[in-house]
Amino acid sequence: MKCPFCSGTESRVADSRISKDKETIRRRRQCLHCGRRFTTSERVENAMPMVIKKDGRREPFNRLKIMNGLRKACEKRPISIDHLERIVNRIEQGVQEAGEREVKSTVIGGQVTNELRNIDGVAYVRFASVYRQFKDINEFMDELKELLGNRTKEAKKGKAKR
Repeated sequence: MKCPFCSGTESRVADSRISKDKETIRRRRQCLHCGRRFTTSERVENAMPMVIKKDGRREPFNRLKIMNGLRKACEKRPISIDHLERIVNRIEQGVQEAGEREVKSTVIGGQVTNELRNIDGVAYVRFASVYRQFKDINEFMDELKELLGNRTKEAKKGKAKR
């Protein structure tokens, strides 16, 4: 493990703890060269499928790309990083469980939009506007009307139950 301070390659593990989600191990390390401490996170590396991009290119599945897209969409919204991590974990687990060697990026993008639609309308619209690449303002407005229509229906159902 390379020290982030001095780039030394030898360190000792001072402490290890399993994360709350039981998916990663947090390790406190001490560099044997400079003596400074730093934290690393370990996760089991599973054989993940290749992602087929819209232009036909193939690249390895990268959970960080999903997290970055979620962070941008949820910027300045009341959604915790823990919630975003759970979303990424669900998407990654779904891709693994499918057992396919390749998955289309549109499938992953669809899962992200569904997750965002369920938790925050603004984040959903932000992500969808980039991901779906609306052709014009009318197409974008149609999506907003559908979203608002669904919210109105849900609110009416909630009042009817009371």
